[in-house]
Amino acid sequence: MDPDCFRAMGLRLAVLVIAAFLLCDAASLKIQAYFNETAELPCQFVNSNNLSLSELVVFWQDQDNLVLYEKYMGRDNPANVNGKYMGRTSFDHDNWILRLQGIQVKDKGVYQCFVHHKKPGGMVRVHQNSCELSVLANFSKPEIMQNPNTTRYSAINVTCFSKQGYPKPLKMFFQLVTDNSTSEPAGNMLVSQDNVTELYNLSLSLSVPFPDGAVNVTISCILKTESTDLSSLPLHIGPMDPLPVTRLVPWSVIASACVLSFPFGGILYILIRCINKKRQQPVFPNKGDKSLSETIKPRKKDNEETQEREKIQIQESKDEETTDVMHSRKISSDDQSASYL
Repeated sequence: MDPDCFRAMGLRLAVLVIAAFLLCDAASLKIQAYFNETAELPCQFVNSNNLSLSELVVFWQDQDNLVLYEKYMGRDNPANVNGKYMGRTSFDHDNWILRLQGIQVKDKGVYQCFVHHKKPGGMVRVHQNSCELSVLANFSKPEIMQNPNTTRYSAINVTCFSKQGYPKPLKMFFQLVTDNSTSEPAGNMLVSQDNVTELYNLSLSLSVPFPDGAVNVTISCILKTESTDLSSLPLHIGPMDPLPVTRLVPWSVIASACVLSFPFGGILYILIRCINKKRQQPVFPNKGDKSLSETIKPRKKDNEETQEREKIQIQESKDEETTDVMHSRKISSDDQSASYL
């Protein structure tokens, strides 16, 4: 074979190897961190040339090209750090790891680490690494509550709750276990997300009739997530008592009672009307009634005596007025005679 062909094939192979190396280097490392805890963002830099930190410029940035941390020739350089990451990072130079504290759901995404060698002629990139951060938050243990409006004769009516988790669960369901069977009836699931923390709250409602022929029923609520399965405490429901037998009164009995009670009601109504009418009539004395005439006579006598006393008082008041007038005239005449003298 022509030597030029060998050289061309060797060059192509080298290009493929370099491309594969670059693709492997560019692949993001998957890491996870729990909500409100600390994430470790690796740089994976191998310092084979034993370069000193005073010769290097190291920094991390997020998928929006915002700088989390910068070490400039051995010193921290907060001037280039974005405000949302200020005071939240620490650099472990022994392991080349950046720790990001107080992880929130909004911190999920891709982060890159860059290492540059500072030379007299300028900056030379010697390393670059990417990692993808996902955020987890454990849901609370599911809790089952019975509907307060449920009666012992109504259907099974329960609701399951689980709060403050991330990401969305894979599945949430009820499991009903009887003496003879196990079932997973479909429920109505509601998912809400907190506007601040972006965590999810879940509720699952179920309303089904009590299984036929079952003596006892055990209900569990199960939540499946990407990392684990959570189960509630079992809820035990005993057998429902049979409905009480209601005896209906025949219509013939009701009709007979109405017919018999009607005459008595009419008689009672007439008696009450007569009594009220009699109470409203005025009482007049009879001529032959001595007790009433004797009662009236003293009243007339009293009236005559009262009139006589009033006449005497009027006469006395007139006499007093006459006396006063005469006395005043006498005094005036005496005054005149004194003046004349």
